[in-house]
Amino acid sequence: MFNSMTGFGSGEVHVGDAGKVSVELRSTNHKFLETLIHLPVGFLSLEERIKKEIEGRLKRGRVVCSINITGGQQGKVCVNQELVNSYMLTLKNIKNKFKFRDGPSIDTLVNLPGVVSLAEAGLPKEKVWPYLRQALSRSLEELVRSRQKEGKALYLHLKREAKGIKSNLEHIQKRFRKIVVVKSRQINNEEERAAFLKSADITEELERLNYHIGSFFKKIHKSGPVGKEIDFIAQEMQREANTMGAKCCDTMISGRVILLKSRIEKIREQAQNAE
Repeated sequence: MFNSMTGFGSGEVHVGDAGKVSVELRSTNHKFLETLIHLPVGFLSLEERIKKEIEGRLKRGRVVCSINITGGQQGKVCVNQELVNSYMLTLKNIKNKFKFRDGPSIDTLVNLPGVVSLAEAGLPKEKVWPYLRQALSRSLEELVRSRQKEGKALYLHLKREAKGIKSNLEHIQKRFRKIVVVKSRQINNEEERAAFLKSADITEELERLNYHIGSFFKKIHKSGPVGKEIDFIAQEMQREANTMGAKCCDTMISGRVILLKSRIEKIREQAQNAE
């Protein structure tokens, strides 16, 4: 059975005592496979490896991958000594110019912008990939399961609509055979009768629609990416239904064609989510 392109997955791996690598994946429908990756600063070189892992599991959809990497050590307090020297020189000049008696206190210095900062300890780039790959694999597993679950619900919906189309076709065929006989008898002129039969004949459209609905059932029972194929089949069904509606010579058939077109439109909308 095919999958949906809509889903979510997450995974995380703990590194050491406090380090952690976490991955979140969200996917929506798209004509092709498009991957957007949000990585922390300093880890952009891992982007291509991540894309290859995702491409190995998914064929279609717009996938947003968010990655968070935290270090296993406590952060360090950093003092910008060059900036402190610059502040001291400036304050000394101010003191001499305006004849201040007292110099700057330590409390004043540490509260000046940029003097003291807290640097977070991060995992080394060369060591993070095995943990990131493991977290990515877990999130992909969950995403695939989510897309499979959505795909099952989508399959049931498409199957229900396709059965409705087939039922409508059967009613239209029966009604058409009956109405052709009735209306033909009402026309005495052979030339007019021939013209009516030619303009109102929907036999070919019915045959092609039956063929397309058969192909549609075969496709939705297949596994793997089928979204583009079932969307194409639905387009063909829509074309035949439009032609049949234009030729319609009976109000009951016309009503059935409207129901037919409504179901085909629903199929086309839902087919956009099939992988």
